[in-house]
Amino acid sequence: MTRRNQFILAAALLLGLGLLGVYILNKLEPYEETLEHGPAPEAQANPYLAAEHFLRKQGLQVQRADGLDVMKNLPSAGQTLLLLGDRNRMTPKQAERLLAWTAKGGHLLFVAERLWDEEEGKSGDLLLDSLGIQQFESEELDEDASAEEDAESGEPLDDSANEEPPEPASEAVAETEPAAADEQADAANTYPELTQLFLENEDAPAYFNFDTDFHLYDAQNRAHAWANSDAATHLLQLYHGDGLISVVSDSWIWQNQAIGEYDNAWLLWYMTQDSQVTLLYRADRDDLLSLLLEHFPQALAALTLLILFGLWHLGMRQGPLLPASSRNRRQLQEHLRGSADFLLRHNGQHSLLQGLQQDIQRRARHRHPGFERLGVAEQWQVLSRLTRQPSSVISQAMRPLPKQRLAAADFTRQVANLQTLRNAL
Repeated sequence: MTRRNQFILAAALLLGLGLLGVYILNKLEPYEETLEHGPAPEAQANPYLAAEHFLRKQGLQVQRADGLDVMKNLPSAGQTLLLLGDRNRMTPKQAERLLAWTAKGGHLLFVAERLWDEEEGKSGDLLLDSLGIQQFESEELDEDASAEEDAESGEPLDDSANEEPPEPASEAVAETEPAAADEQADAANTYPELTQLFLENEDAPAYFNFDTDFHLYDAQNRAHAWANSDAATHLLQLYHGDGLISVVSDSWIWQNQAIGEYDNAWLLWYMTQDSQVTLLYRADRDDLLSLLLEHFPQALAALTLLILFGLWHLGMRQGPLLPASSRNRRQLQEHLRGSADFLLRHNGQHSLLQGLQQDIQRRARHRHPGFERLGVAEQWQVLSRLTRQPSSVISQAMRPLPKQRLAAADFTRQVANLQTLRNAL
């Protein structure tokens, strides 16, 4: 192929590639794609992180606390304490301290945790029981109200479907103008599943999506403000000393995924305005075991396996098996030696030697009446005459025993001398 043909072929290839590139560029269409990576680790660890940022944007001072220890240095006046954490381990003393802090001018907002138990006459929630507030399930209220209406009308329960739904048992009746009452009724009919809060000089209520499965009841009639849905009451406010207490049926409306819905964020600001806010996520601290299980489950599992392996290793048999003991009867000499070894191990040398000396004195009293009333030197002379042993042997055998342990040879020699004297009597 000549140089000219090569040049023409290369030019044609370049032209074809250029045309193909222009065609592909005309077919390509740019687009944007958003990849959802989920919430940040900080948001996953703190369900009320959005609430904190929202309150700070409103100009409020917000701090976070992990336990009730913050109460020691927290003033009451001008403070709002949002107790949104679990209170299962709260002690009566802590509850009293919390209510005393509120009575000095603080604002306490907490979540009702337990349902009222009619049989026990309490709920087990220390704060609710102290304030006379009871929490029920909304379904139970509907059933009780329907049963009361049927009992009054004398109609069967099956005909209650035609009746109007009963009002909540704790819903307070406020004196309003006819027009305002009509607006409230229209709002309730429009959003029956939402909680409504009516304020003075406002034409429309604020709406919040509290969980309608729960209902708060003010048994002592202390509440001065409340917020209801069509089925139940979800917010109560009452004065406590110089302070204010707010009780809500749940705090899910202020968590990250729900605070932006309806007027949930506005309610949080309205409850905390003109104060410094302390967010308390938990009223008690986890114990060491709970923290280890939460953060180091693999390490605990490895430690458990290591302990089990160590116990298994220690429980293994070491060395050969002991031979089976013979079934033949032992000789009397072996029994005597075994008994002597047992007494020597458990009672010691002094006990055995004193036993022999006492046995000699008992035999001497039998051979020589009045032996026990003689002096030591005279007793030794009597023993020398009765046993025909020299005085040196008698004094060596019957002298008081030293406190220290005797050597094996000395102990054997002492036992032999005492046995000689005893046998001679």
